[in-house]
Amino acid sequence: MFHLVLSLLLGALGTLGAPEADQIKFLPGLQKQPNFKQYSGYFNVADNKHLHYWFVESQKDPAGSPVVLWLNGGPGCSSLDGLLTEHGPFLIQDDGMSLEYNPYSWNMIANVLYLESPAGVGFSYSDDKKYTTNDTEVSMNNYLALKEFFKAFPEYSKNELFLTGESYGGVYIPTLAERVMEDASMNLQGIAIGNGMSSYEMNDNSLVYFAYYHGLLGTRLWTDLQAYCCKDENCDFYHNQNPNCSHNIAEVQYIVYSSGLNMYNLYASCPGGVGQRVSIDNGHVVIRDLGNSFINHEWTRLWNQKLKAMASQYKRVRLDPPCTNSTPSTLYLNNPYVKAALHISPSALPWVICSAEVNLNYNRLYMDVRKQYLKLLGALKYRVLVYNGDVDMACNFLGDEWFVESLQQEVQVKRRPWTYYTGESQQVGGFVKEFSNLAFLTVKGSGHMVPTDKPVAAFTMFTRFIKKQPY
Repeated sequence: MFHLVLSLLLGALGTLGAPEADQIKFLPGLQKQPNFKQYSGYFNVADNKHLHYWFVESQKDPAGSPVVLWLNGGPGCSSLDGLLTEHGPFLIQDDGMSLEYNPYSWNMIANVLYLESPAGVGFSYSDDKKYTTNDTEVSMNNYLALKEFFKAFPEYSKNELFLTGESYGGVYIPTLAERVMEDASMNLQGIAIGNGMSSYEMNDNSLVYFAYYHGLLGTRLWTDLQAYCCKDENCDFYHNQNPNCSHNIAEVQYIVYSSGLNMYNLYASCPGGVGQRVSIDNGHVVIRDLGNSFINHEWTRLWNQKLKAMASQYKRVRLDPPCTNSTPSTLYLNNPYVKAALHISPSALPWVICSAEVNLNYNRLYMDVRKQYLKLLGALKYRVLVYNGDVDMACNFLGDEWFVESLQQEVQVKRRPWTYYTGESQQVGGFVKEFSNLAFLTVKGSGHMVPTDKPVAAFTMFTRFIKKQPY
């Protein structure tokens, strides 16, 4: 009798765990269904906003593995891009229908939560269909979504928690961490940010040096930049009032963003070839611009006005990152069988990689996140990893390296190469410099999406970060 009561009690307690209604029972596109559990559904946050999540349990020991939150950037881009093309357990194939298992998936060693944020991104939506937001509101709603996650999955509430992301995640993650570190119910251990937007000023200034030393700017332009933008070897390419400097900066911007180079990976080709930045596709305006850099310049302000004017003429607007082929993911995620498997709400908009409405109406409140980093590091208990693919021009490695140096933390390990095994040999993965509870790491030959370009190196780096192993 005692054993019967005990088993009934345990059964009842089990229902308090993972929400069965959100479990993905069958995922189209896979030849064989996974041996780990996965869930997809919604977390309700402030102002009747509903954030879509896709949670994949660890392939080895979910109960003992950490919980890792992943956020893509934009602002306005979907974290399902991270799942399907970067480090998720399955990678979308070119046919837009089939998935292949990823041997370097981050859920090999962690329970990974992919959150589509803010509302208006991917399958996330708001009841009032208003998608103007800002950094503070987004960090609060991401925090509320995390609270909802642990309410829905209480069995993970004591597990180690890591907050990770890339690109504009460089703002999302530190501003979220600032809230999470005040919440004793969450076991926050650290944050990792890839090719993050940490400081607009440092990103803009460093990009000009990056472009010149990678052979993109000729000696005439470089000489003019030095003459009009620099004084006593101090160069200001960010908010210089000299009209000649502004003219030269516009030339740099054209070369980096509009000449046909892949801004996310200088040495990669541009899928679809060199094309227009704005086009019309089936009555939808397609914008190939993320507007991440040089946001204070008149040139960019006028460009954004033009985009908003065009966007207002169309009911549906797609924001495609330049030189990025999102067609396979778009086809897959808008397949009605896939949407049914993921329990997508009928109120959700069709999935696109990035929402132009969210991006163009987003209020950026932080020009840098120095305060948030210093607060995290000042607690003396959180590990921080800043990593960059070294051939990305959207958020270049030099700007993030300058940012990390500006935090003035005590150096523990001088800058040195780090290595990883390819299965056949040991290779240099990039360079790393370590401070107290903080590391800056480059991934050699990788662009903006590090796990896509260098999956083995990225998985090695992630493993060492999560497991407190030396890089």
